[in-house]
Amino acid sequence: MYLKTILTFIICFVLVNTIDNQAFAQEYKIKTIVIDAGHGGKDGATHGVYSKEKDVALKTALNLGKALQDSIKDIKIIYTRQTDVFIPLYERINIANNAKADLFISIHLNDMPVHVSRVVDYYKKVKGRKVPVYRTTTSKSTSTRGTETFVSGTGRLGEQDEVIKRENASMFLEDNYQKNYEGFIANTPENDIMLSLMKQTNRERSLKFASMLQQEYVNAGRINRGVQEKSLAVLARAAMPAVLTEIGFVSNPEDEDYMNSVEGQTEIVNGIIKAIKNYKRIAETSF
Repeated sequence: MYLKTILTFIICFVLVNTIDNQAFAQEYKIKTIVIDAGHGGKDGATHGVYSKEKDVALKTALNLGKALQDSIKDIKIIYTRQTDVFIPLYERINIANNAKADLFISIHLNDMPVHVSRVVDYYKKVKGRKVPVYRTTTSKSTSTRGTETFVSGTGRLGEQDEVIKRENASMFLEDNYQKNYEGFIANTPENDIMLSLMKQTNRERSLKFASMLQQEYVNAGRINRGVQEKSLAVLARAAMPAVLTEIGFVSNPEDEDYMNSVEGQTEIVNGIIKAIKNYKRIAETSF
């Protein structure tokens, strides 16, 4: 009986979703986008030859927000930070969740790890024997460059449960919520399935937008390092499609110059806007 109920619910959900999909898409609009400039304040150690990741990320975020408001009518832009301040990771995504944002974009610069090694500096004689004296050296690859975009890995999807439940809790304060949200009953197997479907939908839309974003980088001639799923804290509790995009390597001199230049900033921002517009068009007509 339990299995039959679950199967019936799934079949009904799929059928209703298929029938209502076009009507829902016509009503759904992307109205709020949260732009997150990575790092900031005391969290700002990553740097290139002359610039810091936190500063370039902030400049890009502010340029993107302004350009979005100029190019997309009736869009609301929210920043997680607009100055050089430290914002905890959980607060960044809470800003998006509390605003009921439709899209979350976190902007970062990539960096190569520092390799530490010991090398012989000189030899000294100890009791007539040559004994090596070592020194520690550090090195970092400066040749790696390009862009990549991350979405939350499947291993952290469970962290979205409480967020989605909390966001849905307000429905139970409404009059006639049983009628308005027929089929959605808290703390039931049916609700657990609905919760799982919502998480999967956000994941699929995040991957879709991330792919669009990477394609725009490619169109601009950037090196494509692809879309990856990673266990990133800033994305883990997102109740909406969310991505973290690395716009280039601050450890690479060419990428650093590009990201700091007016031309590079314009190209990066225009590419992200094109991806957002493409995603918005599909989200509002096809999803």
